[in-house]
Formats: sequence, C-alpha cells, structure tokens
Amino acid sequence: MKITPHLFEAFLKCPTKCWLRSKCEPGTGNEYADWVRSQNESYRMEATRHLTAGIPPSECVTNPPETENPKTAKWRFAVDFPAHVQNLESIIHAVERVPSEGRGKAATFVPNRFISTNKLTRDDKLLVAFDGLVLSELLGRGSGIGKIVHGDNHATLKVKAPALAGEVRKRTEGIAALVASSSPPELVLNRHCPECEFRGRCRETAIEKDDLCLLTGLSETERKELNQRGVFTVTQLSKHVSPKTTPKAPPGKA
Repeated sequence: MKITPHLFEAFLKCPTKCWLRSKCEPGTGNEYADWVRSQNESYRMEATRHLTAGIPPSECVTNPPETENPKTAKWRFAVDFPAHVQNLESIIHAVERVPSEGRGKAATFVPNRFISTNKLTRDDKLLVAFDGLVLSELLGRGSGIGKIVHGDNHATLKVKAPALAGEVRKRTEGIAALVASSSPPELVLNRHCPECEFRGRCRETAIEKDDLCLLTGLSETERKELNQRGVFTVTQLSKHVSPKTTPKAPPGKA
C-alpha cells in the first residue's frame, strides 16, 4: 500500500484513524470534520490562485505528466505535482522550480503546502517534510527547504525539510507496520476525536468495551500502569479504587 499524506496526517493524529483509512472504512459522520475538509479544499484553491498570480501561463503548469522529467522542465511552478517512489506517494500542492545561479549547477525544487490555519503545528511541518522526502527520492537528490503558505494573509514559513527527514522516515515505517496488520491498534480516545470522521464509531466501541480510554483524565502512562495491575475497564477501576476517607479534624477545631 502507498503511504500518502492522507494516511501520514491521520497517523500523526491517531493510529486508529490511520488504520481505518487504510482499510477504506466509511466515516460515521461528523459535521465539524466535513467543515474542516471543506475549508482546507477552498483554501487550497485560493492559495493556489494567490501564489500563481502574475506568473505567465508558460511558466506555470497544473498536474504535469509523470513521464516528464522535472530536471529538464522549463516551468516555474507546478500545481498538483504527482510524485511517488517505492511505497511513498504524494500530490504536492505546488512545486517551485528555482533555476541555478551558476553554470552547470542543477535547479532546486521547493515543495509548497497550503494550510488554512493561522497558527501552525509540528504536524504541519512534518507534512511538508513528507512532501520534501518524496520529492527528494524522486529527483535523486536532497530537498533543502519546504514552504508552508498559511492563514488569512497567506504568510509563508520556510521549513528545513532535511532536519525532519529522520522523524518522517520513522513515522512512515510505523505506518507501514500498522497497515500491514489485519487487526486495529489499541483504541485510544484523544483530543483529535471531535474533528475526526470516525468519532462516533470509536466512541461506540469504547462504550461497548467499557474501556478506560473513556476517562479522558487518564494519561497513556496511567492507563498502561492500570492494565499491568489487571484493570482494563471503568467498572474494574471503580471496584479497584477505594474512596478517600475524610481526615478527622483536630480536637477543638471546627
């Protein structure tokens, strides 16, 4: 199975979400998730128009054929650039071709990713680093930086893709092992659930199992410690933990 940004982003948020997407499981419905997806799609179209405004049509292409060699291309920007190598695949939002400044030097290629939010997270940087990794593998040479165009003012942030390449490779290895499994990973409800298309499905499963992940106040470390002590459900926890006794007040004091 090809590891795409769609799976990579899901894995960053929740392994269960990544596994369900890899199995093409239908979502259970989530209006907020639908709204986020619509916002991202409309922002991507708007950011594309903003980035390519004023560029001659001869220097900008959309969805170039995979048979074309980027090293000999003459375009300045390629929108929806297809790139895949081995088990990695991406449709990069835009690739900027920067001509070499000296004779005999190769042009550099910069992946661009469009993100609608004003505040960026580390996951956003890892996504453009993923695009950079696929692009560098395709070209056979390293990609120096990646760019994120984001927010209401279309601000641009440069990301040092090589600095994140090691973490990206580690994550892709984790995804490969995850999707190869026939059984889903351990179910954990987290802060991403409200904006996930599988929210209803996971919560129903957790309720049926009376899983400890229903107690959002418990950390992952605390859940593992309880599991080691033989506590796996909320009911077991309620019987295992005795209520705290109220200490007696010193004599003469209310």
